Amino acid sequence: MHHFSKIALGLAALCIGAGASAQVAGTFSVRAGVTHIAPQVTSGNLSTPSFPGTTVDVGSASALTGGLNYMLTDHWAVDLPVGLPFKHNFYGDGAIAGTGKLGETKVVPATLFAQYRFGEPQAAFRPYVGVGVTYSRFFKNRSTAALTAITGGNPARPTTAYIDNKWGITPQVGFVWNLNDRWFVDASYYKSFIKTTTHLSSGQSINIKLNPNVFAVGIGYRF
Repeated sequence: MHHFSKIALGLAALCIGAGASAQVAGTFSVRAGVTHIAPQVTSGNLSTPSFPGTTVDVGSASALTGGLNYMLTDHWAVDLPVGLPFKHNFYGDGAIAGTGKLGETKVVPATLFAQYRFGEPQAAFRPYVGVGVTYSRFFKNRSTAALTAITGGNPARPTTAYIDNKWGITPQVGFVWNLNDRWFVDASYYKSFIKTTTHLSSGQSINIKLNPNVFAVGIGYRF
C-alpha cells in the first residue's frame, strides 16, 4: 500500500507539471526581450515650395520590450506587446540625398493581437499566426539645421515638424518554445501597414508609407 501511494503521488506530480507547461485556456504569461523595427519607406514628395523629387528615408530602431498574453482557448490567444518608445531618425533622400539627418521622432506602436496557436496545448514547440490593430503615436519630434536650410528657414526661426498619429493593420507569424514547465522563448515577425503625414512649420507637408518589418524575441514566464 505504501508503494502504491508513492506511485500515485508521482503520477500526480507529473500531471501538475504537465498542466503548468500546457498553453491551455485561462493561461496567462508575461515576457521581456527586445524588438527591432525596420521601416520599409515609400516617401511622397515634399510639397511646394521645394526641389522636385524631395523625399525622405527613415532609419531603423530597437528598444527593450515585453508583452502580456492570455489564452482564451487552447488555441486562441490575445497578445499585447509593451515596451519603451522607439527613436527613429529621418534623412534626406531623392533630390536631397546626402543632406544627412533632418530630424527624429519617438514612437509608441500600441498593438493588440489575436493569435491562433497550432499543435497541442502540451507541445514544447507551438508556431502561431496573428493579426493585430496598431496605433502609432509620434511624439518628441525634433528637427535639424539641415531641415531648416532646405525649407527656407533660418536659425532665428527653425523649421519644426509634427507627425500625424495613425492606425494600421499588423499581420504576424511566430512561435513559442517551452524551456521547462514555466519558462519559454517567444519569437515573432510582423509587418505594420502604416501611412502618415509630416507637417512642417513652413507650411509644407510630406506623405510617408512606413510599413516596417518588425522582429521581436523575448523570454517569458507562464503563471
